[in-house]
Amino acid sequence: MNYQSRELCKLRTITTFLVLDKNRLSWKEEIRKASDFCLSLSQKFIQNDYQVQSIRIVTNAFGEYLNTRDIHTAKADLHYISELLNSIESSGLRIRFAVGEAKTAHEISLLPELIRSYGDLCNACVNVPLDENGFLDNQLIIDSAKAVEQISRITPRGEGNFNFTVNFNCKALIPYFPASYHEQTLGNQYVIGFETPDLLVHVLKEFNQKNSSLSHNQYYAEYYRLMSEALHYHVCAVNKILVDFEKHNNSGFVFAGIDSSAAPSKDCSSMVDVYKQMGIPYFGASGTVEASALLTRVFKSVTQVPLVGFSGLMLAVTEDSGLAQGSIDGDYDIRALLTYSAVCGIGLDTVPIPGDTPIEKISALMRDTGTMAFRLNKPLTVRVFPVPGLKAGDITKFESDDLCNCAVLAVP
Repeated sequence: MNYQSRELCKLRTITTFLVLDKNRLSWKEEIRKASDFCLSLSQKFIQNDYQVQSIRIVTNAFGEYLNTRDIHTAKADLHYISELLNSIESSGLRIRFAVGEAKTAHEISLLPELIRSYGDLCNACVNVPLDENGFLDNQLIIDSAKAVEQISRITPRGEGNFNFTVNFNCKALIPYFPASYHEQTLGNQYVIGFETPDLLVHVLKEFNQKNSSLSHNQYYAEYYRLMSEALHYHVCAVNKILVDFEKHNNSGFVFAGIDSSAAPSKDCSSMVDVYKQMGIPYFGASGTVEASALLTRVFKSVTQVPLVGFSGLMLAVTEDSGLAQGSIDGDYDIRALLTYSAVCGIGLDTVPIPGDTPIEKISALMRDTGTMAFRLNKPLTVRVFPVPGLKAGDITKFESDDLCNCAVLAVP
């Protein structure tokens, strides 16, 4: 099976996790250290024929270092950080920044304006825990839903919600934004995040062209074996590069692991193509749950290095061209996405919803997702886009390079 081409497996991100404190004078050195590390490591990968798409920097909770007295002091500090980031020579690579998590109602209330002003340099999340009775912190959910609603109103086409998500049962060290956050006690670390839809489609297509008379179980057993084998090959290759790099570089950043998620984007094969190669006529058809569970097993099968983050199946509606088209074709709805989250991830990710969706309904969606996350002991998130002026079935007109246009999904 020919899966060794490094063009098939891209590195979506090299993500560093660092700790900032109230000493503003130290920020420049710490951020520069992280960016230099990312750029050096990216060059190592590029020399070994792996494409690196972005470098990312994640901090501890922003209330621990930004002056959050009010929106003006917070914006002043974030403006300083944005100037530092914009001054970095990135060799053409995209630099993204996450300010970590918001922990209080006041901090959540600052996020809409911060995201409107700084966009991709102000990715943020809220981690919603269970209370002493085992129920989700509903006030935190309501505060988050209000932020989602405000972001939708004050950013063009509501696209600012690309930079905000609500996490349930998510640990630190997720390399993908905006669910990323860091904890002070963990020190400086880094994670590699993959993008593998091209690899998965290639492996399945090549196998299917040579085999046409197997039973369903035989097909699925072979699909699992071949996709796992291909993923393991590239994990080992990446790890070998990391080991060699660390022999000659003492950066102070400790390798925490790999997030093996497929992490589709609009610039690679759609996860819908993966499902079709597995015999599912369209994403949302009968058999989608079974195929999703198999794919999750593939991503969880990595044993050569520690797995961190989601390391599972990502179904990001507006970042995946096939899923976007499926929304237009009416192949699935929000309830189906929640069902699939029971056997995979990531929850409700980049889902456009009607612009007039009440905060109560957004909160209920978050509670449903959070309940599944804790009940099934898995990380799930909610990143929804209320699109101003649009109703269920309307087609979005997003302008962000990261987003595909799709149909607005109804919130039942």
